[in-house]
Parts: sequence; C-alpha cells; structure tokens
Amino acid sequence: MRATFPHRFLPYLLVAPQLAISLIFFYWPAGQALHQSVLREDPFGLKTQFVGLANFRRVLGDPAYLNSVQVTAFFSVATAFLSMAIALVLAVQAEKILRGKGFYRTLMIWPYAVAAAIAGMLWLFLFNPSFGTLAYPLRQMGIAWDPLLNGNQAMALVIGAASWKQISYNFLFFVAGLQAIPKSLIEAAAIDGAGRTRRFWTIVFPLLAPTTFFLLVVNTVYALFDTFGIIHAVTGGGPGKSTETLVYKVYNDGFVNLQLGSSAAQSVILMVIVIALTAFQFRYIERKVHYG
Repeated sequence: MRATFPHRFLPYLLVAPQLAISLIFFYWPAGQALHQSVLREDPFGLKTQFVGLANFRRVLGDPAYLNSVQVTAFFSVATAFLSMAIALVLAVQAEKILRGKGFYRTLMIWPYAVAAAIAGMLWLFLFNPSFGTLAYPLRQMGIAWDPLLNGNQAMALVIGAASWKQISYNFLFFVAGLQAIPKSLIEAAAIDGAGRTRRFWTIVFPLLAPTTFFLLVVNTVYALFDTFGIIHAVTGGGPGKSTETLVYKVYNDGFVNLQLGSSAAQSVILMVIVIALTAFQFRYIERKVHYG
C-alpha cells in the first residue's frame, strides 16, 4: 500500500530536519576531514600545503598507529562480546522472574543513562589501587593490581567499564526479542522432552538472530567511537599507549599534538574501516540471519 500526502512538498518537509542534521553533523565534517587529510597545515592554520597522500603513507607506516589498530581490534571484540553475552544471560534470567519483573528491568536499564565519562570515573574509583573498594579483594588475593602502571590491567579495566555501560542497551533489545518469541514453540519443545539448554540453543537463540545481528552492528560502532569518554577518563590512552584506540589517537594527535593533517588522515581511515566492517557484517553475517 502506497502512502499518500495531501501536498507533494510535505514528504520533503518531513525529512528535511533529518537531512539537515546529517548534512551538518556528518557529511560536512566528513568532507572537512577528507579535505584536511591531503594538506599539511601549521597548528594555527596560517600556512597550508597540498601533500596528496603523504599523510596517509606516514600514518600507515607509523608503528604507534599500527599499535592502535591492534589495541582497537582487541578492545572492540572483547567489549562487544562481553556486553552482548552478559546482557543475553540477564535478559533470559529476567524472563524467569514472576514478581517484581518491571522493577528488575528498570534497574537494569539505568546504567545506560550514565554518561561515558562518569561510567569511566566510577570504575576508576572502584578499582583504584590505593583506595578502590573492589581493588581491595584483588590485593587480598595476592594480585599486584595497578591499572595505572600495568597495560593489561588497564585494558581489562576499560573493557569492563565499556561493557558495563553498554549492557543495559543490549539487555533492553534482548528482552524485547525474547518477548516476541511465541511461547507455544518453547512449550511444544518442552513436551517433546527438550531440556532448557537445548530449547535455548535450538529455538530461542536462532529466533533472536535478527536482534543479535542488529546489536552486533551497534556494539561494533559503539566500541569504535562511543568509548572515547571512558578511555579519556580512565587511562588517557596509557600506560604506554596500551589503551590508545584509533578514535583516541585521532584526538591525541589532532587536539593535543596539533598534527592536523595526520589526525584528519586517521579519521578518514577510521571512517573507511567502520564502513567496511558494517558492509562486511551486512554482506556475510546477515546471510545467517533468518527473519520470521
């Protein structure tokens, strides 16, 4: 059925705000980054020189940038996997609660309202090696916990903070997906003698495939971009650049070191990586998704 409008300009008027937002906050900055990536500028913008692809060659040959690629890959995979896995477990358990289900779900959603920087500072205080509440049990177990000096521990801390921040978002969608599954299918499998574990992997999880695929795309973008505030608040990319992701290196080179051309080239490369990852997910992973 085709939608009809009383005036032919009404559809354009309705989409105009979204188009304006996309133009101002995405296409225009992307165009500016692409333009600056082929230039060499002084920090004050008083002198500009066209250098072509020299910025890209210098970035791709920089060991520090290659280190950021490895850090980002590990951080993104770990954050997406942990946040989705924990959210799925919590959503499944929430469906079993008979009394107080709404209150429990409300408590689970609250952490998503916390700003990224606040979430990072919260975890930093909890795991502070000197006075952190949750750092004390680690010291009692004989673990030399100090994420401010140990790169692996710092990575574990930012992964934990980023995953905790995103669990609520994933939980909300998994709960909605579970509620959309017909109870008759699960009851029929139970009558046939299938246990809880088998019912989950053969019925529930396959029917959650569309939700899982959507969250996979969202969590990938989240780990690549929206975790900047957490890393900035908790580690600042350290120690020894062990938590310096690609988006944080763009900020560090562009706003701290004032290497505008290099920072713009890095942002263009990051944009290409995100587009390629999203296209790969839709091209190959979505084939395994079955929509009911």
